[in-house]
Amino acid sequence: MKVFITGGAGFVGANVADRHLSQGDEVVAFDNFSREGTRGNIDWLRSRHGDRLRIVHGDIRDPGGLRDALAPDTDRVYHLAAQVAVTISLRDPRQDFEVNALGTFNVLEAVRLSAPEAVLLYASTNKVYGGMESVQIVEEDTRYRYADRVGISEEQPLDFHSPYGCSKGAGDQYVRDYARIYDLRTVVLRQSCIYGSRQMGQEDQGWLAFFCIASRLGVPISIYGNGKQVRDVLWIDDLLEAYDAAATNIDRSSGQIYNIGGGPANTLAVWAEFGPILEELAGRTIAVDYREWRAGDQPVYISDIAKAERELGWRPQVSARDGVERLWRWVDANTELFSRLMPVQI
Repeated sequence: MKVFITGGAGFVGANVADRHLSQGDEVVAFDNFSREGTRGNIDWLRSRHGDRLRIVHGDIRDPGGLRDALAPDTDRVYHLAAQVAVTISLRDPRQDFEVNALGTFNVLEAVRLSAPEAVLLYASTNKVYGGMESVQIVEEDTRYRYADRVGISEEQPLDFHSPYGCSKGAGDQYVRDYARIYDLRTVVLRQSCIYGSRQMGQEDQGWLAFFCIASRLGVPISIYGNGKQVRDVLWIDDLLEAYDAAATNIDRSSGQIYNIGGGPANTLAVWAEFGPILEELAGRTIAVDYREWRAGDQPVYISDIAKAERELGWRPQVSARDGVERLWRWVDANTELFSRLMPVQI
């Protein structure tokens, strides 16, 4: 198989590349290396697979560069490159738009014009549903929960909130529509909280990894809101299984949208529940300071993953507790790496 990955040096991209290279596939990792840790991910891939990995230093905002890098006989395209933080989108909405909306359009055009038979998987986000103010929630001792449902399905109305939500949502809808209008084989995966090894978590994105790294290094942690916000969490290997399920079932999944997350069985309150687990793993009390809620923050988001289970035969295999322990062990084994990166990230 010939595989093309935008954002191929990032957290998810490096894990996707590693899986395909381990299976003997040809992989092109297309990345602008703007994020801390991407060079280290490439070094890791090189140590495991040598020169079998092809690296293209490029930017999805450059349509010509994309076209040149994408081979006509590519079998699968993973569009993972993105501006990933709501906070950054608020500071620089133009960059956010150019990377997420225009960049996704450029990827779609490259596939349409150069590799129209390829399967295109787009990493979207639950942020396309906005604040979901109409969804009733209940506050409990350690968490918020939905009053009348187990999770949010793909039928939830779109309500883009924040520049990030708008830009990712625009890409989301373009990817879906290119399946209808141009008969491309595209799939939208609206991802919840993805975590795992190779994740260089930051305060405004990748909170599970950031809290583990910060706790290991003794870096201060701020909690925005009361810490009862609930997210469903999905270990990286389960995400890769979802990607594979969508691609191998492309006759059914083409043009479809799937909510992909840990689902109702794998949820954590951001600090009220995750904090005690982290303190147990660290073997000490972890001090945090509480700050005002951030704009657009959802008190609770849990993916209803029934459609993916029903149509793709996919469901998470790694429990939240098991995944957190795996993440902690990986962070603990890479303390030296994070001690170099952390001052840049905060």
